Amino acid sequence: MSFSFRPLTPDSSWLLIIAVQLLSLTAPAQDPLPSWNSSAVKQSIIRFVSAITNEQSTQYVPPEDRIATFDNDGTLWAEKPVIQEQFVVYRIIQLVKQTPALRNKQPYKAILEKNRAYLKTLGRKGLLDLMDLTHAGMTETDFHEAVMHFFAVVKHPVLGVPVAQLVYQPQLELLNYLRDNQFKIYICSGGTVEFIRAISWKYYGIPPEQVIGSTFHYAYVDSAGVNDIMRLKGLNPLNDKKEKPVNIQYVIGKRPILACGNIGGGGDISMLRFCQGNKYPSLQLLVHHDDGEREFAYEEDDNESLNNAHRYGWGVISMKNDWQHIFVGPMP
Repeated sequence: MSFSFRPLTPDSSWLLIIAVQLLSLTAPAQDPLPSWNSSAVKQSIIRFVSAITNEQSTQYVPPEDRIATFDNDGTLWAEKPVIQEQFVVYRIIQLVKQTPALRNKQPYKAILEKNRAYLKTLGRKGLLDLMDLTHAGMTETDFHEAVMHFFAVVKHPVLGVPVAQLVYQPQLELLNYLRDNQFKIYICSGGTVEFIRAISWKYYGIPPEQVIGSTFHYAYVDSAGVNDIMRLKGLNPLNDKKEKPVNIQYVIGKRPILACGNIGGGGDISMLRFCQGNKYPSLQLLVHHDDGEREFAYEEDDNESLNNAHRYGWGVISMKNDWQHIFVGPMP
């Protein structure tokens, strides 16, 4: 068998193709995490992803097992105050507008007057009743519309910016980097699932079916004028602490190989430990809120999350030292 080659001429497109290929070999690789400083945490993320995606590596993980789970509040966006708590206030205001007589009844009155002393007396049951009051007794369609209106109009009470600007830019880059390397990413939050599903795609590029969160009791209603899921009173166990691995098992049926949470309340420790029990190589990350100038600075009273990070070798992301930029939008 013989082969013939077309000779290259000065105007041949083959010259251009070869030139582009040569340039691609010599050009520096694009930084997948440009808002991250070149720290040990950033390098550990890149090394981990490089190793588990390299088919020649002993650490290779098949694409179908590249699962990542991220907490939401304090991990993907700011949590001081918790944004869903702001939604509770928003819903109370809307309910009072519909029924003005509620203005002088508790807990409506305390919330409208920002009476923190009264709210502290509610206890766990009172807070759960407040969630029932503001999140239940409506169809899923009506709840979704309320959530979308909230995100369209409400601003952060301290920073004065729309909620959308409270998303962490470095985390968006990390989500994109993982997606580019065939990870399937889930949010695993203590917040209620439908609240986060309303914006998970728009804010994070994560589809609603990949959101795990706290849930209300539901019932399907098919009657005159209604064909929908009805949100009933009664919140199932909060998707927090040891409930997170349980619900990851329910929804995904696999351990994540990467899990990311934050320091504040110890709610993500069990999720990171569950990740660490994977048969594959795994990476655990904790966001540390240590930048009071650009965001907020706070610790846990018992230091439980940091203690576990040191004990088990988790990566601790310092907002102050590891992130060049924090928010997606400009801060005042």
